[in-house]
Amino acid sequence: MGKRYYCDYCDRSFQDNMHNRKKHLNGVQHHRSKKAWFDQFRDAAAILYDEQVKKPCRKFLQKGICDFGSNCRFSHMSEEEQVNLMRWMEDERQQKEDSEDRMMLSRSIEEWLSKWEKKRAALSSKGDLKTKEDIEEVEAVSEIPQQLLSIPDLPPSLLPPPPGGWRVRVNTEWG
Repeated sequence: MGKRYYCDYCDRSFQDNMHNRKKHLNGVQHHRSKKAWFDQFRDAAAILYDEQVKKPCRKFLQKGICDFGSNCRFSHMSEEEQVNLMRWMEDERQQKEDSEDRMMLSRSIEEWLSKWEKKRAALSSKGDLKTKEDIEEVEAVSEIPQQLLSIPDLPPSLLPPPPGGWRVRVNTEWG
């Protein structure tokens, strides 16, 4: 029987030799199937632009069927479908902007954490807090970004300290 070649685009198989493969790969059927496959992965903006540039297909509008199908050089998309595609594209853009906003949010938290670590290291190298300036520096560092406070149901270990700090009793015995 010999080797067989299977074309994923066309969903066909045939005897594998140089002549048959070359004939198939240069054929109209293969080119149409390959184009249809890659058109599945186009983004909404490209599809909308192509459909708006094309004129409407008269035969498709009259009969609802066109002999050329997806290879027709005229548009088979109605105005309603174009509006829906535009809405979908707008939703896609909005989701992308939202994800970029989330990335900026995480960056700002990372920046805050790095600044906090630097100041904490600088303060610990000075020793104990003695002056009013040192205390103000610590308070400035402890200002927590609002993004961190908006996270619901944080465990107690991750909750920020109260504004005045925790009350410490001098005569507390541990043990």
